[in-house]
Amino acid sequence: MDIPEIFEGGKYSDERGSLTFNNNFNASEIKRMYCIENADTKFIRGWTGHKIEQRWFSVLQGHFLIRLIKIDNWEKPLKELSVLRFEIDSENLNVLHIPRGYASAIQAQKENSKLLVMADYSLGEIDDDYRFPIDYFENI
Repeated sequence: MDIPEIFEGGKYSDERGSLTFNNNFNASEIKRMYCIENADTKFIRGWTGHKIEQRWFSVLQGHFLIRLIKIDNWEKPLKELSVLRFEIDSENLNVLHIPRGYASAIQAQKENSKLLVMADYSLGEIDDDYRFPIDYFENI
């Protein structure tokens, strides 16, 4: 898949409680996971990109705005690239897939939000981390 997409989850509730699930997401490519908790809702973590690695984001608690940019020239990317925006929250265990070739900027929309990040390469397996100043692609 070359474009970002959301695998929609769901939620079931009855007298016993609630169950959130995602039967549309195949986790077989995942090699590692970690959680991100931004210091506050004003802080934007980014821009960080990966030419080779794929990522999947799921919100465990709260709500996040994820900005994505497709980069073709990693040595000198254009500054006027189109920004995709995704808002995901913890209500339905949705999973946002970020294919290889994208950079992301991550901003919590609620205090104490937690983002689960999954990747298809182990830590140190490849050198594929590209970082750009937060105002490089857009004035945010």
